[in-house]
Amino acid sequence: MCEWKQWKKPKTRARKLIGLGVPDYKAYEWGNSRKKYWRIACSPILHKTLDNSYWSQRGLRSLYNRYEFLRQS
Repeated sequence: MCEWKQWKKPKTRARKLIGLGVPDYKAYEWGNSRKKYWRIACSPILHKTLDNSYWSQRGLRSLYNRYEFLRQS
């Protein structure tokens, strides 16, 4: 939700989604949506594009992986 909120304009949202590999028509459909941030955050489009690999590239770690690491040590 926070990432979606940072992309303020519909044009930016569509461009970012296309850059993440979403087909053009779906990117424009979701980018121009007037739904609130929390509704969009639960959408299948964002779940597919902003998955764990996206967040790990941004420098964020999974809490579950961190827990597993600490539990094994």
